[in-house]
Amino acid sequence: MKKLIYPFFLPLLIILLSSSFLKADILLKDFNLEDVLNNGRDLMDLGYGVNYLEDKSINQNKLFIGVHGSNSEGYEWIYPLITIDSDATLISFFRYNDSFCPNSAYLKLNNEIDNILSTNQNIKEVILMGHSYGAMVVSMFSDQWINDVPLSIHTVAGPLTGPVSTSLRSSLFKNICNYYPPKVIMNNVNFFQWRTIKELDAAFRDLEYDPQIIDLQGSTVVRLPETYNNRRLGHNWSLSWVSEQITK
Repeated sequence: MKKLIYPFFLPLLIILLSSSFLKADILLKDFNLEDVLNNGRDLMDLGYGVNYLEDKSINQNKLFIGVHGSNSEGYEWIYPLITIDSDATLISFFRYNDSFCPNSAYLKLNNEIDNILSTNQNIKEVILMGHSYGAMVVSMFSDQWINDVPLSIHTVAGPLTGPVSTSLRSSLFKNICNYYPPKVIMNNVNFFQWRTIKELDAAFRDLEYDPQIIDLQGSTVVRLPETYNNRRLGHNWSLSWVSEQITK
């Protein structure tokens, strides 16, 4: 009996293991702005890879992928994801191991996007939004994008120059990860740099330089204001402010 089952079971197992995009255990419709902390934890408990946060429909012609930062608790994404969603947008979230180099996450995300585009012909535009460490990941698409579908890259509060710490981990990053800021933008790519005010951003304010500043000709650079909803506009709140700007 085992010999009869095995030929059918093995292909199914391979398909399941190689699946490059998943329907998430938590959906966008389940998000509650009164419970962002728990929603954030659910978001960060998703499996590694691109997770759809809503059902696909024929009306969706844009693929949005949020890419979190290092040690994210997820709550900073709840309001932005709700705000960006529309009938024409398929909202998804990319989970990855942020203990590894951004190159590793980039390669996996790039492969999954290719698979999604090959199986979903409705998608006519891809939108990547990377926050903090995730901004480095999405920035690597700037000169690597070869798909016919246009791409918009949004880096939010991103240390695009590279790691911002002076710790041993930072030294290892520089020597091992071989990360370089983007220098070229492909013809069908739009690149937006959303920079916080360094002195108000807890992730950058103690540095002697602003790691968000790179020279990338053709990119659109926006410096965020000092306050948002009567609060200091810092590292995590930056996502909410940007989400409102890109949906105007």
